[in-house]
Amino acid sequence: MRSLSIGATGMMAQQLHVDVIANNIANMTTSGYKRRRPEFQDLLYQSGRRLGANSSAATVVPAGVQIGLGVKPAAVYRVNVQGNMVQTENSLDLAIQGRGYFVVETPNGDLAYTRDGSFQRSQDGLLVTGDGYTVSPGITVPDDAVEVVISATGQVQAKLQGQVAPVELGQLELATFSNEVGLEAVGNNFLIETPASGPANVAAPGTVGFGELLQGFLESSNVNPVSEITSLITAQRAYDLNSKVITASDEMMATVTQLR
Repeated sequence: MRSLSIGATGMMAQQLHVDVIANNIANMTTSGYKRRRPEFQDLLYQSGRRLGANSSAATVVPAGVQIGLGVKPAAVYRVNVQGNMVQTENSLDLAIQGRGYFVVETPNGDLAYTRDGSFQRSQDGLLVTGDGYTVSPGITVPDDAVEVVISATGQVQAKLQGQVAPVELGQLELATFSNEVGLEAVGNNFLIETPASGPANVAAPGTVGFGELLQGFLESSNVNPVSEITSLITAQRAYDLNSKVITASDEMMATVTQLR
């Protein structure tokens, strides 16, 4: 009976759906997190009577007989909708208003990309992430800096003790991609480039096609708890229905085996 395996594929699909929802809810308070959304596709069909086959010398079958074999996961999309801005009053916290990702240098020399702008200073004064990874292009804040100002266009300035005029420290850059959904999530709020995302386009914030920076703010997760709970209920009901298909198929098989 095909319905047994069809119901099993449906249960596995809804289990994946619940896993995605659980991850969204778990990251409700993760800075810069973008909610995920699963997409599903139907499996191959078995043809009991082929479409367009000749039913006689002069006539063609208009519909035919096709029986589906279930469902499979096709993709888990990242929904790149802007999250809310949360004020932190920390001068090194940055939020991106619009498109773009901060560029981060990992210890092995590769580049990673993130929307999480909760930056800090290392022991050498470098602007780094919470894991100590350098924010490209490597900006050093002097020890005697009493105030750091980062403009909307990414210009970093510091006011030094005993000086009136601010000192230029560097220029922050953002990266955009032709297909942001194609970036691979590797944890720690990091994404990496893949062939699906295309190469990174790097420019200063405020450039055409790039967002601007907001100092003293962080971008919150774009997860809507009400929407996620609604999706969770829908997935749970779909899981229950698929389990009932398997139960009904089992009862039908039991009926067949009891025939005398």
